[in-house]
Amino acid sequence: MADPGMEISSLLHKLHLSSSPSDPLPAITELLSQLQKKLIGAVHNSCENSSVVGQVEHLFQTADPDWLFPSVSDDQETEWVELRSAYKSVISTLIGCAALPICEDDCSSLDSAAYQSIPSRATAVCSALTALLGSWDEGCGARRDKTGMTGLLLTVAPPIFLFSVTHFQDQPWSTASSRTAARHLHEALVRVGGWRDSAHLLMGDEYTEDRGILGGVLDILLPQLTKDSWHRCEAVKLVFVWTLLQVTRPVLSPFLPRLLPPSLLLNDHYRPDNCMLGVGCVHHIVLNTPAADLRQFNRAEVLYQALFKHLYTSEAAVIQLVLSCLLDLLLILEKPPSSTSHRKPCRHDDVLRLFLTHMEVEHKVALRRVYASALPLYVERMGVAVCRHLQRVERVVLGYLEVRDPPEETNRLMILEVLQRTIKVAWPRMACRVDVLLRCLLRLLVDVSSDSSVGGPVRQELMDQSSASIRLLDACSEGRVQQGASHLTGRRQEVRERWKEVTSVQVSPVETTNTSTMDYKHGFRNCAAGVIKPHRGKSTCWFLCPELEPTEPHQSQLIRVKNKTFFIILVFFCSPLLFVSFLSRPGKQVPHSSRLSSALWER
Repeated sequence: MADPGMEISSLLHKLHLSSSPSDPLPAITELLSQLQKKLIGAVHNSCENSSVVGQVEHLFQTADPDWLFPSVSDDQETEWVELRSAYKSVISTLIGCAALPICEDDCSSLDSAAYQSIPSRATAVCSALTALLGSWDEGCGARRDKTGMTGLLLTVAPPIFLFSVTHFQDQPWSTASSRTAARHLHEALVRVGGWRDSAHLLMGDEYTEDRGILGGVLDILLPQLTKDSWHRCEAVKLVFVWTLLQVTRPVLSPFLPRLLPPSLLLNDHYRPDNCMLGVGCVHHIVLNTPAADLRQFNRAEVLYQALFKHLYTSEAAVIQLVLSCLLDLLLILEKPPSSTSHRKPCRHDDVLRLFLTHMEVEHKVALRRVYASALPLYVERMGVAVCRHLQRVERVVLGYLEVRDPPEETNRLMILEVLQRTIKVAWPRMACRVDVLLRCLLRLLVDVSSDSSVGGPVRQELMDQSSASIRLLDACSEGRVQQGASHLTGRRQEVRERWKEVTSVQVSPVETTNTSTMDYKHGFRNCAAGVIKPHRGKSTCWFLCPELEPTEPHQSQLIRVKNKTFFIILVFFCSPLLFVSFLSRPGKQVPHSSRLSSALWER
């Protein structure tokens, strides 16, 4: 078996770091300095780069750990400083052998061809660093408690951490093999330091003297995250975001002055992907920082203004993140409107007002779904203060319930939830809106029951939520809805008898038509909604007769009715608009539409 010392001497000779294989081994600090110069010369040469990195890996694997990491007394601070500086320099140079190319401007990104040689280089560097950490774990495990060794590990860990995080992400500069090598390097770093996971590696342990490496990581990252330089390397922003998301309470608060500027820099960028990264960072900071620290120096107000302007964007993904973040940030700036005795207009009102205004006119399906999903939480937060926005809420509810959103019907379900919460908190103001809302809910029931594109569970959920909304309307109107339904049920039989009389006298012979299912549903929907359209310019109307409804939709029969008086009676029976006329309380003036209906009925 070959002598390890001779093998290392031969390897140093191949690296041109010694004049003869028989020369004694130099001090590790001297060797690392020479090795750094060798690596710098091989950075721009692909063939030499791969060869030198492979020889460095072999050196770290075969060298004696006691020679690589000599035992130095804690009192000899100068020697520890030299050793830390030497290792930090050579590791940074080794990482530079797989450095990502730099983009010249912030208006474009590098294509995949620019990263063609990066994965192979990154794999080789990861293997060399993993070998170095393996030697450290093998030889320094018993000396891990020494202050000098701990300081050495905390010095070399930040650049190794950043390199591994850069290359284990699924990005154009990585492949499956390079990502695997980077993960192994990251796991080796966590293992040699005795850390539990990445979060513990960054934050340390607040209850012991175990320190994390977050400060050292930010020392390397922040100079690259300035306003003029952050966009030159695609990986920098991703590494910063990944690192920030690992840091939680209570460690994040002391680093807030260093973490907030890069987050706002990303938040203010014009590209949606960068903006989403920034909003995600801001939201994480809001959730993991005490409210007092955010209110200090008016930081919370700065964050609010930075997020509020995104409400004017048309990117659904950005709006979704912003609305969620604002909901948490507003709790730091002010108390919820539902919990304060002084209900003056506040920032909650500003956000909800702009929110509802955009909802009314929005036509993009993705944005409508985002708005509808976020609205219930804002209405719940507002509480009774939603009365200040009832007109806008009513217009949004009516507009969104009329438009289909198959197959999940997310918009309608969310808006029905909004309606129910609004009725519960603002019920004294809902009695005057019962007529309009009830008509809309009845139309929704008719549409859902005749829409074949809606699945069974979704249809049942829609009908259940609509029924619950109707019950709430009945409760807030002191039973007017139920009284109107009972009144209508009592006269139903009489209307049916008079209808039979009309059909026996006024109806022409039945003409069987091959009407499609869609025509059947459309006719019933128009009849129930009270929508009367002339047929071919004539005054007669076509609609489906309920008494003669066949068992199959395609066998439906259309009947022409020319007696306008009895036709109006039938429309009165089916129309939700005239159905509400029975809900007028005794002793109050009957609306014009109700008086007209009563007069027609007496005729």
